[in-house]
Amino acid sequence: MLSLTDEYKYYLQLEKSLSGNTVMAYLRDLEKLMVYLEQAHIKPEEATMEILRDFIIEIAEKGVHPRSQARILSGIKSFYSFLIYKNKIEQDPTELLESPKIGIHLPDVLSIAEIDAIVLAIDLSKPEGQRNKAIIETLYGSGLRVSELIGLKISNMYTNEGYMLVEGKGSKQRLVPLSPQSIKQIALWRTDREQLTVKKGSEDIVFLNRRGARLTRAMIFEIVKDLALKAGIRKRVSPHTFRHSFATHLLENGANLRAIQQLLGHESITTTELYTHIDVNYLRQTILEFHPMNKKGQH
Repeated sequence: MLSLTDEYKYYLQLEKSLSGNTVMAYLRDLEKLMVYLEQAHIKPEEATMEILRDFIIEIAEKGVHPRSQARILSGIKSFYSFLIYKNKIEQDPTELLESPKIGIHLPDVLSIAEIDAIVLAIDLSKPEGQRNKAIIETLYGSGLRVSELIGLKISNMYTNEGYMLVEGKGSKQRLVPLSPQSIKQIALWRTDREQLTVKKGSEDIVFLNRRGARLTRAMIFEIVKDLALKAGIRKRVSPHTFRHSFATHLLENGANLRAIQQLLGHESITTTELYTHIDVNYLRQTILEFHPMNKKGQH
């Protein structure tokens, strides 16, 4: 029996009559998506638009040029057209995904009031309530990627020192500060976690589902989406929105761009510059407030 990738390969060759080089390029890009979905324990047929958008954002974070982003997205769209053609899915999740122009469209920034509203929307009377509060506090308080959050290990939490060891892209580790609020909420969740029967292999994982297994990327998306809806927020909110808000709020409050680069785990400062796009009015205000020429005029 042919694998899904092999079926797609023959579809490109026979149905689309594409050249050998083009077919190989499509398959290479598809492999990137397949690895990403496999790590998140999601079948290609089950991927939603939000999950695919998160994949494209992560590709952009790696510093992939917008033209290459657009090519990868084109390949993904082709693959999902194939799944529709083969009746393997009923709806195309790539329909509303936009190709990057000068870069990937970054998530909206949440205001502090909106983040507070999301936290207040958490029902702490439910078994998963405290866990979800700890998740939101950790996403926003430390700017983690979803993959980093779901892979957090108890053995890497140094709460007395106020740090945690995070495994990022390419298995690279970095120390990330924990806010006092995150430490408090994680400690409360750890108390609830002790009541679970933990599945084998998840003993050292911080955040678990009700069955004692590690959470998936899709579950984090659902938690965030549901809370944003309950909080009455109309912006498109994903887990990545908290990471983006974390970086933007730090920069707006005077944090050094190099420090933000280290916190986010970006290899290149260029990625951080693109990632933390700031309102033009804020930049103008920064010049007015801090440039020596403008300070002279104030005396």
